[in-house]
Parts: sequence; C-alpha cells; structure tokens
Amino acid sequence: MTMNKRLKDFWKLVAFNRETKAGFAIVAVFMVVAILEGLLGNLILPYDPIKAFVGVPFSPPSLAHPFGTEELGRDMFSRIVAGTTNDALVSLAVIVFSFAVGGLVGSMAGYMGGYVDEFLMRVTDVFFVIPGLILAMVIVTVLGPSVLNLTIAIAVLWWPPYARLARSEALRIASANFVESARLSGLSAPRIMFRHIFRMSMPTLLVYATLDIGTVVLTYSGLAFLGFSVSPPAPDWGVMVAQYEQFLFLDPWLPLIPAVVIVTVVIGFSLLGDGLKAALQQQRGR
Repeated sequence: MTMNKRLKDFWKLVAFNRETKAGFAIVAVFMVVAILEGLLGNLILPYDPIKAFVGVPFSPPSLAHPFGTEELGRDMFSRIVAGTTNDALVSLAVIVFSFAVGGLVGSMAGYMGGYVDEFLMRVTDVFFVIPGLILAMVIVTVLGPSVLNLTIAIAVLWWPPYARLARSEALRIASANFVESARLSGLSAPRIMFRHIFRMSMPTLLVYATLDIGTVVLTYSGLAFLGFSVSPPAPDWGVMVAQYEQFLFLDPWLPLIPAVVIVTVVIGFSLLGDGLKAALQQQRGR
C-alpha cells in the first residue's frame, strides 16, 4: 500500500469517529478564536479587556456581559477571548518544536543505530530525569516572567517523549521492504530517513501530539497561575484563575469560568487525540 493511500484511508477512518468530531469542534472554536484575536486584536471583542468599569463591578453573567464582570468592572467575556491567544501560541509552539526536534532525533537514532543511537538516547534520558516543572520555573526566574520565556522553558523540556516514540517507529519502519528497496536503489541515509522513516512516523507522532497539546495547555496555565507568565491586568486564563480565586465563594463565576474554559480545551484535544489514535489502531489492525 502506498503512503498516499495509507493516509487517505487513515483520514477516512478519522472522519467516521464520533470522538474526533466532538473534539474537532472544540479545538476548531479554540483555534479560530485565537487566530481572529491574534490578527484583529480587540476589534472582535465587545469591550476592551483591560479597560475598567465598562460594567458594574461583580455583575453576574447577563446578556450585556455573558461571563459577568470582575471587581474593576472589566468584561470577563472579552478577557477570556483575549487570553485565548497566549494558550494557543504557547501550546502550538511547544508542540511544533517537540515534534520536529524529537521526531528527527528519534528517527536518526532508530535508523542509524549503533553509537549514534546510544548517544542520542543517553542525551534524551538526561532530559527525562530532570524535574521538568522545577527547571522550567528556574529558567523563567532567570530569564524573567513572560509568555516567550515560559514557552522556551517548556519547549526545552518537552521533546524527549517524541524522540522515544519516533525511535520506536523508526525501528519498526526500517525493516520494511520499501526501505530496503530505497537502500538498494542508492538513496543516501539522510534521504531515506527524511523521505521514508520520518514521514512514515508522522501519523503516530501526530496522534501523540494531539493528545499532548492539552497537557501543554494545562502546564502553561499552571505556571501562569503561579505568576511565571504575564502580570495582571493582562488577560490570561491561568492568571485569571489565580487573580480571582479569592472570589470563589461570593462571585464563583470569576475563577470558575476561566478554569472551565481551560478544562474544555483540554478535553477537546483529548477527544480529538483519542479519535486519531483509534483510527490509527484500526488501520494497523487491518
């Protein structure tokens, strides 16, 4: 079966999976809102997310303010939408970096074998044993709290699982007949690795990345909650949960709405990833 035929069959299986459809709907809304907010800024918002007293402070959810207002009368809906961009940019940047670096490292290790495999996997093991969150906090403390620095801190620690997964895929694919045919035809090792090994590993890595992106959103939000991202009044989901947790009992919508948004996005990516995983397993079981 050709690569293009396998990919077509894979996406057909995905299209008939209910989990994937539900997850895709949530993820699509998340990404569309993030893109529009990133391109158009406050033009798509009913109110300026930073401007105070656009409504009566501590107003509950209403038609004028769907998510209510906070202690300075800022519109919570506008702040939630404005905060979408940070989570989308950080999660996508971390996943793309981890996918590329981990995928290439693992593919090279699995295909080349020998000393190359040993060296690359020992380097990967070093990153596995490092307490990731603690190191991320240290990096951000040294560089200074910001979205960019927090993205760098997370990305540096996030690629090893991708390398392990890509290596196992490379070991499986390297024994295939078409790889042997490529060797006999005179293709160089780098071309075989990029054209066949890494490319054939992409569906598995894509499934893992889709499941993993929700974890990145949670990690970023948790570190933002601890003060390692933007500072109030800049809108950010994790920062808002921390900022408004003191109002949990009297005005519960303030911390709960950003928390529910975070959980919904994580569930969306999990459903989408589970659907892709089921489709991949079904295809391989044929």
